[in-house]
Amino acid sequence: MRWTRRLRLCVAGAVAASALTAAPATARAAEARDGRLTDLVDPFIGTANEGNTFPGAAVPFGMVQLSPDTGHGTGYDHAHDRVRGFSLVHLSGVGCRIGGDLPALPTTGEVTRTDYAQYAAPFRHDDEQASPGYYGVGLGSGIRAELTATARTGVQRYTFPATDKANVLLNAGQALHRTVSSTVEILDDRTVRTAITGRGFCKDTVPYTVYTITRFDRPFTAYGTWDGATVTEGSRAGRGGAYLRFDTTRDRTVEATTALSYVDAAGAAGNLAAEGGRSFDAVRDAARRAWEDRLQDVRVSGGDATSRRTFYSALYRSFLAPGVGSDADGRYTGWDRRVHRAEGFTYYQNWSLWDTYRTQTQLLALLAPAESRDMAISVIRIAEESGWPPKWGYGTVETNVMTGDPVTPYLTNAFHQGLLKGYEERAYRALRRNAEGVPPAGSPAVGRDANPDYLARGFVPYVEGHQPPKPGHSDYAFGASATLEYALSDGMLAQMARALGHHEDAARYAARSRNYRTLLDPSTGFFRARDASGAFTGPADPARSVGFHEGTSWQYQWLVPQDLPGVIGLIGGRRAANDRLDAFFAYDRLLRDPERTAREVWVHGPYAYYTADKYNPLNEPDLAAPYTYLSTGQPWKTADVVRAALTLFTDEPAGLTGNDDLGTMSAWNVLSSIGLFPVQPGHPTWALSTPVFERVDLRLDRRHHPRGGLTITAPGTSRTDHYIQTVAADGVTHDRTYLTTDALRSLGTLHYTVGPRPSRWGTSEQAAPPVLR
Repeated sequence: MRWTRRLRLCVAGAVAASALTAAPATARAAEARDGRLTDLVDPFIGTANEGNTFPGAAVPFGMVQLSPDTGHGTGYDHAHDRVRGFSLVHLSGVGCRIGGDLPALPTTGEVTRTDYAQYAAPFRHDDEQASPGYYGVGLGSGIRAELTATARTGVQRYTFPATDKANVLLNAGQALHRTVSSTVEILDDRTVRTAITGRGFCKDTVPYTVYTITRFDRPFTAYGTWDGATVTEGSRAGRGGAYLRFDTTRDRTVEATTALSYVDAAGAAGNLAAEGGRSFDAVRDAARRAWEDRLQDVRVSGGDATSRRTFYSALYRSFLAPGVGSDADGRYTGWDRRVHRAEGFTYYQNWSLWDTYRTQTQLLALLAPAESRDMAISVIRIAEESGWPPKWGYGTVETNVMTGDPVTPYLTNAFHQGLLKGYEERAYRALRRNAEGVPPAGSPAVGRDANPDYLARGFVPYVEGHQPPKPGHSDYAFGASATLEYALSDGMLAQMARALGHHEDAARYAARSRNYRTLLDPSTGFFRARDASGAFTGPADPARSVGFHEGTSWQYQWLVPQDLPGVIGLIGGRRAANDRLDAFFAYDRLLRDPERTAREVWVHGPYAYYTADKYNPLNEPDLAAPYTYLSTGQPWKTADVVRAALTLFTDEPAGLTGNDDLGTMSAWNVLSSIGLFPVQPGHPTWALSTPVFERVDLRLDRRHHPRGGLTITAPGTSRTDHYIQTVAADGVTHDRTYLTTDALRSLGTLHYTVGPRPSRWGTSEQAAPPVLR
């Protein structure tokens, strides 16, 4: 999600990049030892240039993501050199302030300051280490801090100098978001409990509360709390925070486990009882094993060490979200503000759907189908309990950030992947209600707030600066892109309706999926916003268009995956479309210098996509654009563009193409690197392109993939030899540029023959991805 990429620096520019990417050898991932894939993961990738990832400790899909905060709006910035605290909650790669709850920091001496910007501890990157499930840093105070995690707890180990005034500060009153209220209670000589209510995320939101309980491995010798700037020694209750003091003149190590709950204090205590009680080293080893097992789902061979580190680091980031939302006893707080119990599934939260429905959703469905089923059930439960499905959900609340109807392709993808067994009609009812109406005034959701006009007129009028009556974005403020997003979702919903036997609905949604045509201005040949009167509005120059959320008409012109042949026909046919694509990607220049074209022509800096006529690999609307050549009869150009875009991903802190958006960009990297890409999000169509690696072994869930795995081979694939000559599926020649999910599941092998020059493979009209009618 790019609306709030505040101050994000462009990845272009060797001088700027070199200043931010010099990670110390101790922090850099090495080659895998004894086949251990976790050794290839570098959590520091994306911590510079507004990638907004975090280097701290988490397990796959963990509720707790314990990481240092340095003063950046989303947590950690590689350019900073002071740690304010190690807090429990982070979202990987978001562009708005959120989380950062209960920052803890070890100090020595008297406690006199309560603002964590003032008591922040200096550190050097040479003293940092990070790997999946672990983070460690030596602070300038002489204290070493180490972090690890379980799903619902964060475990800290602090090694102090010899002193009788070793402190751990627990700051309940400050976070990355706006803290509305907080309470701190010291329960006994080892235990501290907090409740923190916060709000925010791009726009203001309904408040939400997190509950924590921290248990130390030994008694503290003194304690106190603070309210504002007033510190009270011996106080057991406060509103701002607490300090706990230890004597480390002999035993210099202090360990603490903090459990988190979004339900209540009893939930936090239950999570501590269920997942706490183990030593730091035991938890760290378990976290590493969990990550090793997850990464083993994809084994790659070939390529150089840098490409393998980049790949596995991207795969790691793809498994950080959504996060577990239910407690160990199954209870969770629903969007109706009531407590529910998840029975037979794990409830998940944090739904960056506008971002993730295009890449990460499909990757998880392929590699983590059990978790993906629970995630989809969670979305259905949100729709049933709150009355409306989510758009962009954080924790227990809706933020209404971004445009369109992203929940529809999210759930239709789950349906087509076979993840909704027993829930098909429940999911369909929620999506149908969303597609046909607008949430009532009492609902926190905005939904398709422009549905009245869209259903009546076939397009969403552009109303500059329009604000909905609830926190969040209004689709009227981005009428052109909202129309395209609605039409995309209608196309995906039509397929689900037809498969379930709702044929009248299917026909209606299929007809609505062609509403993109209402935006085509015949005088320019580009999509263009229309005002309330129906007239085209804004500059005619498609690079200066209005009404598109985080992009221009150039960048949104291919966001019609349900009917690319229709778009191609509207703009003059395959030849005209290829000419436009070549200009869009600066293709002639790309052939001469792919990496420089990517960094200097495509990528210009923050918000450059608002006045651009080129491909923007930093942002979601263009994620599938390189694959459009599959529909214009020139699939070899897809290989060229994808290879150039992949050069933007490196194994350095600045090695991401902008915000990672809860794994969206990382999933693009993974999918494009293995040569399978979901070109019709919400429908089971996987585009084929040249793999980066000579061999990829995918370990697939046997319940959904009878063979239990798929091996993709491309002997000799390289920067020069990357043009597909032939494709064989289980030894049978495959001439089409795509596979369906069912075909993918039935295969054991997918073999590419590659060469230095384009071939005729995939060039016929019959080879292109299908039209969804």
